[in-house]
Parts: sequence; C-alpha cells; structure tokens
Amino acid sequence: MAETTAETTATHANTETPEPRATSNRSTTPGSDAFRDYIGSGWAERVDTLPPAREQARFAAERRARLSEQFPGKRLVIPSGAPKQRSNDTDYPYRAHSAFSYLTGWASDAEPGAYLVLEPSDAGHESTLYFRERAGRDSDEFYANPEIGEFWIGPRPSLEQVASDLALPTRGIAEFDSVDFDDTTLVLREADESLPAGAGDGGDADLARVLSEMRLVKDAYEIEQMRRAVAATAHGFDDVVADFVRSSRHERGERLVEGVFNTRARLDGNTVGYDTIAASGPHACILHWTRNDGPVVPGDLILLDAGIELDSLYTADITRTIPVNGTFTEVQRRVYEAVREAADAAFAIVRPGIRFREIHQTAMQVIAKRTAEWGLLPVTAEEALEADNQQHRRYMVHGTSHHLGIDVHDCAKARREMYLDGVLEPGMVFTIEPGLYFQPDDLTVPVEMRGIGVRIEDDILVTADGAENLSAGIPRTADEVEAWYARLQA
Repeated sequence: MAETTAETTATHANTETPEPRATSNRSTTPGSDAFRDYIGSGWAERVDTLPPAREQARFAAERRARLSEQFPGKRLVIPSGAPKQRSNDTDYPYRAHSAFSYLTGWASDAEPGAYLVLEPSDAGHESTLYFRERAGRDSDEFYANPEIGEFWIGPRPSLEQVASDLALPTRGIAEFDSVDFDDTTLVLREADESLPAGAGDGGDADLARVLSEMRLVKDAYEIEQMRRAVAATAHGFDDVVADFVRSSRHERGERLVEGVFNTRARLDGNTVGYDTIAASGPHACILHWTRNDGPVVPGDLILLDAGIELDSLYTADITRTIPVNGTFTEVQRRVYEAVREAADAAFAIVRPGIRFREIHQTAMQVIAKRTAEWGLLPVTAEEALEADNQQHRRYMVHGTSHHLGIDVHDCAKARREMYLDGVLEPGMVFTIEPGLYFQPDDLTVPVEMRGIGVRIEDDILVTADGAENLSAGIPRTADEVEAWYARLQA
C-alpha cells in the first residue's frame, strides 16, 4: 500500500475536507509553489457523459414518496455514513447505510459522507442529495488527501452525473451546512451520530422504525435482486464443493472454503453479505463460527453459511451441510434428514395471512419430536413444547427465520407486532433455517452424535397464494447432496 501524506487543512468533520489520519513524519509530498503549479497543470479537459437514470431510481423515488406520507411537515435527514476505521489510517471497505441506499438507489458506488434530505413542501417533500463533489486538479485535495483525493482513490463523480444517474437533485457538500436542524428535523442517527439533535431521539427512533417496516414487503426490483443474489450464491456453493479435495488437504482448509466462496462473491457481486461461516466437524456446533481456521476432514460434515451481496447491496443467506468426502454416515444422515424435515414442515405452511412466528413454531414441533424419539429429552415432545419447558431448544437455541434483503438481518428495527407477530404478505422475503447442534462435550447425546452440527437454510418469497423457495435449486435432501458432490468431483 502506498504511503499517505498529511498535507491538507484540518476542517469540519462533516462538510469540509477531512484531515488525513497519516502522521506528518511519513509525509514526503512536496510543498513548493513550483510543485503545486506543475501538478495542477497539463491535464486533458474532462468530458462528462451524463448517464441515464439507473433501474432502481424510479423505485427509490416511490420509496421516498411513501416515506414522505409518514412524516408530513418534518425535515428528514438520512446520511450515507462515514468509512469505519480498521486500524490507524486504514478503513474497512466502505458500505453506505442500507436505508440511504434504499431511498436513493446509490449502492456499492455511493460516496461516503453523503446526505439525503427530504425538505417539507406543499407537495409533501422535496428531496436533495448532498455529497462531496470532486475537487479541481488545481486543489491540494487532488493529490494530497489519501482519503478523498483523486490520485489516491480515483475520480469522484460530478454533481450533474449523480443527479442524472439517480434522477435526484444534487448539491455540493458545503451547502449541507445550510440545512436547519430545528425541532421539525428527524435524523437517521445510527448512520451519523455527530449530527445536531433536531427533534430529538423520540422522532429519530420513529424514522428508523418506519424505514425498517417499509422494507418488510419487497418491491419488484428488490425481488429480482434477491433472485440474482441467490443465483450467484448457488454458483459459489458449486465452487466450494468442486474444491473439497484441495480444501481437505490443507491444515486450515476452512480458510480455503471461505476463500473459494468469497472469490465468487467478488466475481459475481460486490462482496459477501456477511462473514462466511465455513464450519467443519465440531465447528459446525458454533453458530457464528467465522474464524474458519480449522481443517476440513474427510468423514466430517462441513456447514457452509454464506451469501453473495450484489452491487445493489441485496444479499442472499443460504446454508448447506455437506459431507466432506461426499457420503453421509448413517448417524449424520439421520440428523440431516430430521433438520430437512423441520425445514420442509415450516415451508409448507407459508402463505399470506399466517403469522411470522408460526414458521418457527412449526419447525420446533419436528425438532422436539425427533430429539424425543432419540431419547435426548427428559420429557415427551409435547411436554417439551410447553412454554415453561423447551428442553429441545438445547439443541437449537436460535430462531428459525429472519427477514432478508438489503441487510442480511433485514428490517431489524420494525416493531414486534410487525415482525415476529406480523402477518405474512406477498413480497416478504425471509429465511427458513432450522438446525441441530450436538456439542462435542454434551453428555445428553450419544457419543456417535457428539460434534455433529447441521443447518439447512433457504431464502423464501411469499407469493399471492403461497411461497417460493428461491434457493430450492441448491441440493437439499441427503441423496441430492451426495449426487451433487459426485457430479462436481467427476
């Protein structure tokens, strides 16, 4: 990585040129007038071509109109958010706040530190996007600021280009200082906690809640993006299975599994939608195992929980559990098929009009039944399902479903009565992901079951009269999984 320079002017954190985080003892950038004159001259004239409005622009406009109806007379400020520091003067890869992308259509290419402002008007609201337009090549920023300078991060778009691309009026970031943060102003505060208080936390929380609840039902653009994300993820799963022989030869084979999938994510999408879980052997019993530093041992199962995020930021979230050598043992198959039975039972009831929580309840009936049959519970399955008992949950402590979309755990700030107790509607997208996890030191299970972890996760779309499993094309039954392995290893 090239060294950075500290040659710039310290200014306001939000709207003026930020000071780089490099230290002056490493700066070698010349400061002479001769250098400034020379580096600022001799450049070809820019010819900016204005792009047509992107596909999602009209959907974003419709979403802003719906949001406007919820907050008449209120000024709404939705920040894109700033880069997040990884260490010293390096940042994590930038990702705009999901609500900002949802309302603007600006996604993987969004500029950090931008603000969408919905200003109240007689027609409802007038929307304006404020962002840091590119600096001229005669400015110090051009070459001396590694955080935003064109020499360092490449050219930024012009105000006119973004306005055309997003079909949204734009202004330079300096003009954002004129936005009034009075008691009519609501801010999506989690995206930028440095902004003035405006109307205060109560109204800000309402804004965050409404934005979450708006995303519970996906529009046509979102549904198509979910289909594409699932299709890309299916290719990534194929890549992993095809590479199992190589992965099983390395002492940290889980890293190879993770890397193979992440390569597909970068080829067919923006990145992964969340840290890939490549959990082999007993690691599959650790629900969020993301260290991925263990071996991939033939004879074990590997639980792969992974999803590709597209450039639109919509992501899949899929899990398959696969025998590393391509064949389930009798015990592995028994556990696997019990989990699939729970998943299938849950999917079978999905239709408009049922409550979201019924999906989990249905899956748990199967989990309780099977663990009781295997002699793992101190009570009957019926007794375990009583609210005061729940012994079967020892082997599956997580929920069965969560909403999915531009966030992997989408709509997280929606009210309980809209989420867990909400009624399903066409256009909702969520996961169904039961599992069974028998810890290696769990004395309540037979020795031959210890260290086995199985999860099957699919992405489900509610339709007008039922549901569609968007990820059904990725092998699911034990027989299908074995045939999948054999085909890709042939």
